[in-house]
Amino acid sequence: MNMYRITLFALCIFSGCLNAQYENVSISVDTLTTKTYMLTGRGGNIGIYIGADKVFMIDDQFAPLSEKIKTTISSLTDKPIAYLVNTHMHGDHTGGNSNFNSKTTTLVAQDNVRKRLIERGLKNVSEQKMSQKDYEKSLPEITFSKGMTFFDGEETIMLFHVHNAHTDGDTMVYFVNENVLHMGDTYFAGRYPYIDLNNGGSIDGYIAAHRKVLPIIDEKTQIIPGHGRPSTKSELEAYVKILEDLRSLVQKEIAAGKSLEDVKGNSSLTSKYDSTHGNGYIKPDRMRETIYNSLKK
Repeated sequence: MNMYRITLFALCIFSGCLNAQYENVSISVDTLTTKTYMLTGRGGNIGIYIGADKVFMIDDQFAPLSEKIKTTISSLTDKPIAYLVNTHMHGDHTGGNSNFNSKTTTLVAQDNVRKRLIERGLKNVSEQKMSQKDYEKSLPEITFSKGMTFFDGEETIMLFHVHNAHTDGDTMVYFVNENVLHMGDTYFAGRYPYIDLNNGGSIDGYIAAHRKVLPIIDEKTQIIPGHGRPSTKSELEAYVKILEDLRSLVQKEIAAGKSLEDVKGNSSLTSKYDSTHGNGYIKPDRMRETIYNSLKK
């Protein structure tokens, strides 16, 4: 077997293994209002708003799930998806971009998301992990710096950028009349957050994002987190207080001259929150490590 066939064989096996991971994934639906829904599968939570004659979609999870996601959306409405917003650049929120991008669907994101997707996409094309066509279709076609607004009948849809929170390109989406807020990965409900320091995230920016949005919403607001179950303003308020407390505790350790290994190994710093928030993707020691590295930066 020559090298080409060996490589092709390996890629087929790899692709088969990847697709097998998604075969048993089902897409569940939470009805938030008569027009807004949260879809959960594998990856970031998807937001769906059904307008008068079109659909507004937020994030699209992984590429192998696209057909399941489309089927689920078609069970809710037969209206076309007009706009698909990426809340940030990670693959569990943008992996299906090229599958959804079409003559009727336009991709929208903050400026830095397009920049990040270009960097990642060109690398994937050069490594033959992505075709040139899929790369081109994966890129947002409309971008913005600070924010933008869509109008659909009486509904106002506000997109606003929060700086250096989960990444450097985070967008929150607020449906004003429906009173539904999609926070992307600037909120991991009921679990410690993943703050991507390598892509512009920071603990200070993460907390600032929460503080920015809290005055906008009220107790009736339904929040779609990037990960976790639908949430409320009071839950978000409690969550940001936890993060502020953890930041303060780690900052005191830094001021006392403690090293990264000291902080990472000091379980007492996060112990009062670990049982409720430390069982997700980000474990307590990694949370302490992230906050330390972010503050030292």
